[in-house]
Amino acid sequence: MEKEEKIRTFYRKERRMPTFRELMHLLGYKSTGATDYAIQKLIEADVIAKDKKTGRLIPGSALEESEGIKMLGLVEAGFPSAAEEELLDVMNFDEYLVPNKEASYILKVKGDSMIDAGIREGDMVIVERKATYKPGQIVVAMIDNEYTMKYLRRDKKTGKHFLEPANEKFKPIYPRESFRIEAVVTAVVRKY
Repeated sequence: MEKEEKIRTFYRKERRMPTFRELMHLLGYKSTGATDYAIQKLIEADVIAKDKKTGRLIPGSALEESEGIKMLGLVEAGFPSAAEEELLDVMNFDEYLVPNKEASYILKVKGDSMIDAGIREGDMVIVERKATYKPGQIVVAMIDNEYTMKYLRRDKKTGKHFLEPANEKFKPIYPRESFRIEAVVTAVVRKY
């Protein structure tokens, strides 16, 4: 929606909602009636809302959900160093983790065959259906009518694909009958 994007851009840049007059200009309306009608439609879509006490325009939940979280700086994971806090950017996790929403979905991890890849039981993985897949990627595949998540590998001698776990307790899986890659893992989400 073009109107929603104009409001979102204003909100990001100014860090506040536009006034009624600013909204009238922003949306290109010449009359207050047309602007008021557009505001009512945006309220119905939950893009904006009106503060019950002041009557001022405030962000609706659809606008707030898309705004993201402040990225304040870097943290050393090796040797300690002096930390400085500065606003680097505002990050929207939806856009960062799921750039292709139509082809992506989330799966909850069961088992520990990928633990050495940093994927543990209970984690969530974001996966994306793609047209092509490359050896070395972590994929979700159907192999002999069962689904699993492993590294996609190619046998150098035969040229055929197989699946390799990231845990030495498990053995590689070679397809006997059927093999189909469903999606590639693009992100891992873990909540502490």
